[in-house]
Amino acid sequence: MVSSKDAEIFREDARLRGTKLSAAERERLLKPYLPEPPSPEMKPKSSSNSKTRSKTKQKNKHTPIRTFLKQQIHRLIYVFIHLCLGFYIRISQTIAAVTDRVLAVTYYHHRSPELIARDVKGLSRLPEHLSVLLKLRKREEDALQTLMDETAELAAWTTCAGIPVLSVYERTGILKSYIPSLHKTISDKLALYYGSPSHQPHLRICAPHHTSYAPIHHTKSGSRAQKKPSLTILLLSHSDGRETLVDLTKTLTEMSQSGKLSAHDISTKLIDAEISELTSCQSTSSTSPSPPPLATSSAQSQNESYSSDEIEMLPSTLFTPIKPEPDLLIIFGPIVKLDGYPPWQVRLTEIFCTGDKTSSIAAGSEEVAVEYQGFLRALWRYARASFRFGR
Repeated sequence: MVSSKDAEIFREDARLRGTKLSAAERERLLKPYLPEPPSPEMKPKSSSNSKTRSKTKQKNKHTPIRTFLKQQIHRLIYVFIHLCLGFYIRISQTIAAVTDRVLAVTYYHHRSPELIARDVKGLSRLPEHLSVLLKLRKREEDALQTLMDETAELAAWTTCAGIPVLSVYERTGILKSYIPSLHKTISDKLALYYGSPSHQPHLRICAPHHTSYAPIHHTKSGSRAQKKPSLTILLLSHSDGRETLVDLTKTLTEMSQSGKLSAHDISTKLIDAEISELTSCQSTSSTSPSPPPLATSSAQSQNESYSSDEIEMLPSTLFTPIKPEPDLLIIFGPIVKLDGYPPWQVRLTEIFCTGDKTSSIAAGSEEVAVEYQGFLRALWRYARASFRFGR
């Protein structure tokens, strides 16, 4: 911007002479405000820039061929890796599927407790508490009956293998509403394995916040019941996980605020004890909840009071509290997905997935059938597993 002094000089000259400034005078007037002209030393740099530009242009003429070759080599390597990986996955799926079918034929149980006991006889150890994760197939019309049949099969295999406790996790918890019907379905399935009710093991079904259901089959007059093994089935659902912990937290908070419980008394042992009590079976009662419409009259008539002789012949394990944490968890599905399983129940649990994606040629279904060879492979894996609990 022109200074006020220069503007005043310009106006004074124009007033006195009445003529315009010459070109030299105008240049002299604007010279202080113009940038300095380039020096001679800067000229070689411009020439060097032109040389570098010419070199890059020459290089660009050769790079398209090299770039094309690199791209083709990369694509070839990419396709080769995918082919190798595809062959590996397909061969693994085929081997696993053939092995699964061979095991299904070789180790078929034929609904014989003796054969199942023979299959697990050579194992170094068996779980005291077995847990399974099942899914309700909502797309099927008879999804509930299919779920009950799978639970009954697992109950039969478990008791034949000599495992006293089986916990069944199903996310929706629909089995808790049909405990009498489930008891009848399992009893009918055990009849196919053991025969008459006098040879069947004592069965008890329980669930958190529910009374244990264990009706007694009366023996004929003159015949005394024999000591038989027992099977306890614990039904778990998604509500027994996070919701139980939230309810327990609210209860402890209210008790602490009301002065019924000191904050120093709230410890890990107390929380573990309360959670174990909430998620374990309650004492066996002679009265059962009213069965849903799916329950039959025969299930109602079975729920009768115990006599002194029957209580004497019942195994003691039927009334003792079960082990809260399972030793082995079997997931019948394509991937290891706990699906809301209570986290404090699986802190030291061996987890086995029967339906790995590489074990089926289909490998796309999220539903895997409950089969005996999967149950047996889980017991084999548990027997070979090593447990390191630390110091």
